Amino acid sequence: MESTNSPNGTDSTEGTPLRRYRLLGVAALAGALALTGPALTAGANETGGSASSDVGTSAVPDHALTGYWHNFDNGSVVQKLRDVSDQYDIIAVSFAESTATAGQIDFTLDPVLGYASEQEFKDDIAAKQAEGVSVIISVGGQNGTVTVNDDASAQAFADSTLGLMDEYGFDGVDIDLEHGINAEYMTQAMRAIHAGAGDGLVYTMAPQTIDMQNTGTPYFQLALDTSDFLTVVNMQYYNSGSMLGCDGQVYSSGSVDFLTALACIQLENGLAPSQVGLGVPATPNAAGSGYVDPGVVNDALDCLTRGTGCGSFVPDRTYPDLRGAMTWSVNWDAHAGNAWSEAVGPHVHGLP
Repeated sequence: MESTNSPNGTDSTEGTPLRRYRLLGVAALAGALALTGPALTAGANETGGSASSDVGTSAVPDHALTGYWHNFDNGSVVQKLRDVSDQYDIIAVSFAESTATAGQIDFTLDPVLGYASEQEFKDDIAAKQAEGVSVIISVGGQNGTVTVNDDASAQAFADSTLGLMDEYGFDGVDIDLEHGINAEYMTQAMRAIHAGAGDGLVYTMAPQTIDMQNTGTPYFQLALDTSDFLTVVNMQYYNSGSMLGCDGQVYSSGSVDFLTALACIQLENGLAPSQVGLGVPATPNAAGSGYVDPGVVNDALDCLTRGTGCGSFVPDRTYPDLRGAMTWSVNWDAHAGNAWSEAVGPHVHGLP
């Protein structure tokens, strides 16, 4: 995602689900044992693309549009949460920041946004939620580093995240850590957050393309290890070099094939279709590379869900439960008159 100091983004069918657990220690085991009830029937299938379509909280629509909201001014548009386009189903507040305590995060509202008080901001969150929108706190971004690599830091991350959710009313958390993660201890932290927040937790991820090339990467491991309550992975299909698709061919960013062939890797390697979204820039100014016209995003969505609109890559099957799309950011979208959300939003909401 984008640096707060830069004007351009530089970050970069149903089946019987199996329950995934990693042996993480007493705290994580306690959290895992708390999750062995019926809610786990929404988890992803061990064997790949087929799993229940209702993974995650019921508050999130089957097909959802996600957008990141700036808690800073970078030359796009400064806007309050209340002014975000109503096309968005999940708004990720960007960003929480690390503290001097390893793993701990905090959030400070930027005065540049013009809120008279924190209560006004909290009221905006509540108003969006009353409209059916999930508002979550995003952790990381281009410059954000949070170290979760042992029991203590995992607990600090979980406790501080739950604290922010309680203080501001956030529905959950987005993991956008672009400087490496420890899958074992971040899994431990996320399980503790889920245990504390319950099944209403909205939990999203925004890995870079390199992070999801195969199941051996830490990000992919985290997604699989928390797939029983993961809402959606909105991989960033921008600021990326060429990458391998699921057919072993190399694809360049900025094309429908790049979106579909890379999404196929996730869809065929353990994530439910409802846990996969396409993350793209709202405007050319929002990222260094990888911008595609909204029509190309819609073609990719149709290719994956309906088998139409494909480029040279055509998936072997369709994934009608695909969650939807994400953009960096609602502010850049507003800068262009909300052209992206007005084009992609109705298309996402009209998916099969």
